[in-house]
Order: sequence, then C-alpha cells, then structure tokens
Amino acid sequence: MAGFLDKILESNVVGDILGKTQSVLGIDVGSSAIKVVQLGEKNGRAVLENYGALALGPYADLDVGQATNLSKAKLKEALSDLLREANISVKKAAMSIPMGLTLLSLVEVPKVDKKKLDSMIPIQARKLIPVPISEVMLDYWVLPERKEDQDAYLDDKASAKQLAPKLEVLIAGIHNETINKYREIKEGAGLQSYLYEIDIFSAIRAVVGRDDNLVMVVDMGAGTTKLAIVEAGILRMQHIINMGSQDISVTLSKSLSVSVTEGEKIKRELGLTGQYNGIDVANAASMPLNHIFSQLNKVLLGYRKRTGHQVKKIILSGGGALLKGLPELAGKNVEAEIVVSEPFSRIETPVFLENTLKEAGPEFAVAIGLAIKALQD
Repeated sequence: MAGFLDKILESNVVGDILGKTQSVLGIDVGSSAIKVVQLGEKNGRAVLENYGALALGPYADLDVGQATNLSKAKLKEALSDLLREANISVKKAAMSIPMGLTLLSLVEVPKVDKKKLDSMIPIQARKLIPVPISEVMLDYWVLPERKEDQDAYLDDKASAKQLAPKLEVLIAGIHNETINKYREIKEGAGLQSYLYEIDIFSAIRAVVGRDDNLVMVVDMGAGTTKLAIVEAGILRMQHIINMGSQDISVTLSKSLSVSVTEGEKIKRELGLTGQYNGIDVANAASMPLNHIFSQLNKVLLGYRKRTGHQVKKIILSGGGALLKGLPELAGKNVEAEIVVSEPFSRIETPVFLENTLKEAGPEFAVAIGLAIKALQD
C-alpha cells in the first residue's frame, strides 16, 4: 500500500502503456453501485475486454440508485455476484477507496530537502488527522511550481528578502481499518494484487487526459459530489459536497408527491427535461442542484482569489453526469465551458459499442482510471 499517491503525474494516455500482456480489473466500489472494467493490452494500447455494473440498493433492501452503507460481507457478496454475472475470471485488480474516507490536504511547508521533508510531513499530518498517526497510512507528494509563480517570486526582490521559499505539498492519509476493509472485500471475491487508489485520482486519469489547461472535474455520485481542480494532471484543490444524484430523486418524490422509487424513475427517464403531471421537472429538482452549483461556484471563486487563476472548463463525471439536461443547466449556473466526460475514448473499444459506451462512460470513469493504472503498473 505504500506509495498510493505514486504516479499521479504519469501519462493519462493509454497509448503510452507498453509491453503489458496481462488483463487487469479496475473496481469502483461506490455507495450505490459497483462498477468493473477489464482491460488488456494489444500493440501497446489498452483494449476493453469486459465491463459491468451492479446496483447495491437491493443488497440493503433499498431501491436501485439509492446510496448504501453495506457491511464487508454484503460488499463481498455483491462483488462476487458482479464478477460471476459479467463472466470475469481475471484476478489482478485495482480497487478505489472513496475520497470521503480519506484525508486529502494541501499544505505549504518551507523548501527543504527530501530527508527533512520526510520528517516534517508526519508533524504536519498530526495537525490535520484526529487519530494517532500510527493508525493511518500516510503519503505525500510535492506539487511542481508553476513557471509564472517562480518568475514572479524571482522578480519580486522585496518579497524574496522577506519570505522563505515554500513548497506546496499534497498529504494523503487513509485509516488502516479502511485499507483492511477493502483488502478483505477484494480477497473475499478471490482477487489478487494490493493496488488501491483514492477514487478522485482515478477519475482524473480517465477524464482529463493530456489537457494541460486548468479544469475542474465534477464527479457526481449518489450521495456526494466531488470537486477537483486540476492543472496538467495535477490536483490543485479538492472539495466534497455532501449531496448527489440520490438527493435529486428524493426531492422529486417530495415535489411531485410520488414515492422515492418513482422519483428515481422520473429522474432516469426525464432528467431535467419535460414535465410530469404538468409540473416542470427541472424546477421540482432545483433544491439540491442549486446547492451543488452554489458550492461549486464558491470553490471556483475561492481558488481564483487565492491563486489568481480562473477555471474555464468543467468536466462532468460520475453517474450523476448521465442526468439529461445537466450540462445545459450547469452552463447557465457556471461561467465555464461544460463538457461531459468520455473515459472510454481513452481506450480501444469495439466499434459497435461506441454509442453505448459514450452514453455510459461517465459512470465508469473511476473503474477505467483504476484499470489504466493497474496496466501501467
């Protein structure tokens, strides 16, 4: 598990994967579904061999699409069922760990050598983590300085005299119990390899690609919406909104006086378009969406004030990105270009599945990013 932040900066382009022949799995254990993607290698490119998804709601006596909090035993059962139903026999697997179960924090520290930094990071982590450091897996990564920031520092002689050089460091921590939980789930399903990754990094790998511009990845799941500001593949800021696509279903059920099951069905069929019994669906679902866009804009504004850099492109990912009308609504609420992610475009896929995979793609972003990392490793 050591070094779970390694290779964040590795190429996101599948064509750079060379000399690999073994098939691998990327497994995204979300709150409402498990998604798997199986990749192999052919002529230096990653090739889609299989994929599948399984809703977790029924394992908790809930409806499809609802967020769950299943036990390890239930998650093992669900993963085993999915592998069997998808006819997957590959054993080498990479598994995601939800960002909400981790600590991710950007800190500034004095510019020192690696040996001093290694001793400094645990001290910094103690200020951030509310449990003993011995109970946590820690890793860190020094963010490369932007050239314009370096030039501004060197040009400002007064500041140079007053301020010591700083490093911006991303610290990541995962509780040992969390690691053990996901290890047991993987082993319980008969899988091998101990490759884990925080889900937002997998999503970034799958949806950003070679885009060197400053972008925001918005990964909308059932229970949460994760925001990541990324530049040239480097995470510059992250935030979690405790509201997701499930909240839209619940709001629709209340606004339209229907069951949550019916609200979920309306969401999947109409999205934010059309009417239900004469009521505009977009207006009926406005409460959680207004909150998400409000938080999103606060993050964008805060980042611009802190750094002077403005995000001009937003990439929608996760199952929530499949909501009809969401890109158009986002465009009205955010001053940025809105793009729906197409993670399957990063790999070689059957031509006859092109339209199907394009539509389903955002939901499989994390699993694809994981599988790419496993293939690289």
